[in-house]
Amino acid sequence: MFTRARFLTFAIALAGVGVFELLALPLPFLFGPMFACLLAALLGLRMQGAGEISVAARTVLGVAVGASITPAILGQVPLMAITLALIPVYVAVIGLIGVPFFQRVCGFDRMTSYYAAMPGGFQDMVLFGQEAGANPRALSLIHATRVLVIVTLVPILLTGPFGLSLDQPIGAPARDVPLWDMALMVVIALIGWKGGVRIGLFGAAILGPLILAMALSLGGILQHRPPAEAIMAAQFFIGMGIGMQFRGVTLRELRHDVAAGAAFAVILAALAGVFTWLAYKIGGAPMLEAFLSFAPGGQAEMTVLAIVAGADLGFIVIHHLMRLVVVITGAPIMARLIWGKAK
Repeated sequence: MFTRARFLTFAIALAGVGVFELLALPLPFLFGPMFACLLAALLGLRMQGAGEISVAARTVLGVAVGASITPAILGQVPLMAITLALIPVYVAVIGLIGVPFFQRVCGFDRMTSYYAAMPGGFQDMVLFGQEAGANPRALSLIHATRVLVIVTLVPILLTGPFGLSLDQPIGAPARDVPLWDMALMVVIALIGWKGGVRIGLFGAAILGPLILAMALSLGGILQHRPPAEAIMAAQFFIGMGIGMQFRGVTLRELRHDVAAGAAFAVILAALAGVFTWLAYKIGGAPMLEAFLSFAPGGQAEMTVLAIVAGADLGFIVIHHLMRLVVVITGAPIMARLIWGKAK
């Protein structure tokens, strides 16, 4: 249903795109909606998200990644053994630093501190934390701030030390993609998404289409990525969603929860730098791919940045999937062990 609040939200997001385009700022379809909706949220404007449309937009990225995974990329997986082995170590170090930071420095309770420190999927960490007795509102703001800060910092670093322009082609125009492939990608997106939800797959909107698209790509059936227009639309809804996470934020929450999330995001950025160097020196990974693989942002956001940077999508996504698997499967188990010790 297209309500007045939803219309206002779309208008704000589109205005953000327009301002970024006018000022020739990078990633207008991602950053324009993100910062415009963030400003509107901080001003207390009543906004409403796009609901299932925003979720559906993520399927575009799943199909894009899956279509980019070829037999040649899969053949390189054994060569990634060292860098993939660094992921569990990376997650453990984040936890060892993050939990004391949130508990002793920021004053959060034990379980909120634990799930605030875990660099997993936004929704999964809030859900797991809520089930364990953590503060879901604080977790939402902390993880939203983490994603916001990392997504802002990464392009600055890409255009600075890496010297990239972030204007790599994100896909062929829709007019150049065969209708058969367009139709096939729509089917892949819908079946992968809804099928993933039905079987309880975490991050189903991205991972379901990714798995299905990868299978068809490896079989030589799917030979194109989604068109540029679809990827720009995905950026738009992702950016809008990040900014809207701050709806209803109070001054106290800004000073405490958001500030804690921002400070921890800077700590994470420093840790990511250390592990990027290790992956480059020890694992022999290309510096750009290593950097984007260990950047602790959301999977969808890192996928977008990898596309616009012209990086190896397969390499980066495999490492982010490893991080998510380690966190999502390991975090609840470790939380129960910690809880048991506390008893």
